[in-house]
Amino acid sequence: MRVATWNVNSVKQRLPRLLPWLDQRRPDVVCLQETKLADDLIEDLLGAELEKRGYQAAYHGEARWNGVALFSRVGLDDVVTGLPGGPGFPHQEARAVSATCGGVRVHSVYVPNGREPGSEHYAYKLEWLAALRAQVAAGPDAVMVCGDMNIAPADADVFDPDAYVGQTHVTEPERAALADLQSAGLHDVVRDRWPSERVFTYWDYRAGMFHKDLGMRIDLVLAGGPVAERVAAAWVDRHARKGTGPSDHAPVVVDLDDAPDGDIGPVVPPPSAAAPRRGSVKLPQSK
Repeated sequence: MRVATWNVNSVKQRLPRLLPWLDQRRPDVVCLQETKLADDLIEDLLGAELEKRGYQAAYHGEARWNGVALFSRVGLDDVVTGLPGGPGFPHQEARAVSATCGGVRVHSVYVPNGREPGSEHYAYKLEWLAALRAQVAAGPDAVMVCGDMNIAPADADVFDPDAYVGQTHVTEPERAALADLQSAGLHDVVRDRWPSERVFTYWDYRAGMFHKDLGMRIDLVLAGGPVAERVAAAWVDRHARKGTGPSDHAPVVVDLDDAPDGDIGPVVPPPSAAAPRRGSVKLPQSK
């Protein structure tokens, strides 16, 4: 079973890339984030195309912002939208949808950004992660949490820790909240498989960050023990970030039991840019 997660940064904008990507990579389960469409509109846009490809779909969207989706051709049972009892800002946002697919409980999540350390949105982010942990901890063990976590788990997951001082995504409380989520029995399958490799999933559109490979690894697949043991390959599809009209995120692909493309490395294709000297590059917004 191939499971993929992708923050598409507007499914309407990304449609010319999403459908060919589905045909090329042929994932059995797809988790999308930042769909930015209400449920009826995304169904009008994608419903017939997904049906042709054998997918069932669950959506949890809203106009213009946020939005998550889950496609499956190995079953889509017991769909839950949102985080039951979770926090809002001020109301619950469209940031989570889960279902049982091929015997695995799959969560597609778009964690709040946090905006600025110490802000109300930052506190909301931490509360939201605690609610997600409670939902995952309730079971089952055969689980995958896939999506844009808006947290780089460690300094190795950003191109230069010095560039992110004072920014969200890298602060100790955020990383502690992510670690607490993982303490519910979840394994970071990409990092477990590639413990010392340079792996990113997000690159700012500005300042040529993608071509210089100045990115962050904030899109994760976290798997419970029974699922993590089945991982045959785990990689970032960097090719999907290239070319015309890409998302600023690349998909993360995880193969269970069998790897149709082989165990092909952490990033496909690998970046050509070398790592910069520490402290030599600033983030675009801080120039």
